[in-house]
Amino acid sequence: MFYVQKVIGALVLPPASPILLIAAGLLMIRRWPRTGYAAAWMGVLSLLLLSLPVTSDLLVRAAGDGTPFSAERAKGAQAIVILGGGRRYAPEYGGETVSRFALQRLRLGAKLAKELDLPVLVTGGAVYAPGASEAQLMAEALEDSFETPVKWIESKSRNTHENATFSAPLLRAAGIDTVILVTHDVHQRRSMAEFSAAGIDTIPASVTLRANPAGRSFPQHIPNAGALTMSALALHELLGYLLVWART
Repeated sequence: MFYVQKVIGALVLPPASPILLIAAGLLMIRRWPRTGYAAAWMGVLSLLLLSLPVTSDLLVRAAGDGTPFSAERAKGAQAIVILGGGRRYAPEYGGETVSRFALQRLRLGAKLAKELDLPVLVTGGAVYAPGASEAQLMAEALEDSFETPVKWIESKSRNTHENATFSAPLLRAAGIDTVILVTHDVHQRRSMAEFSAAGIDTIPASVTLRANPAGRSFPQHIPNAGALTMSALALHELLGYLLVWART
């Protein structure tokens, strides 16, 4: 069921969904010309719209939590939880290592761990491939690159819901009920809802994906693959948050 959900999710999100709409429209043109052309053009326009930086910015803001990190609130935290953000094949590191998204979270988590002198939990399993879990790769990166020790490694989870569900018992066993939750801003709202449902209070510490308020230069307003990626990520989070809401 988990893999079925992943496949369905990939198909309903861009770029797959606009491409499928274009393909369906082209197939219908001979028999139902108006419907076929309308569907194909809808696919083209949606792909164009989602590739615009202004669209991706709006979607990221809608999906994410823009609450700035509060040093005052952080005084009540008992630990730092860093959520996994993916992995990549890296022969230069002898096999696999964390993705750039995970590395951004680890950097912020290490900074806070040193400043606040709090223990760290990393969470993330081996979702698709056998071998080291994401959490194990994160722990290695934290210790090797940021000289930050890891106290707990949760290595069974495959998604945000399981991050919270499997991390909560480890934290409660140590008498911890309030943590600083490190992830990206677009992911923070859903993550906090999942940890709250698991009985853990969270203080957000977000890596920012939102655009610089100072604005972009003209070339950065042109449709591009980066904006399409951000749009897909934001839509994924919006759909995920709806599932959390429906589940509760």
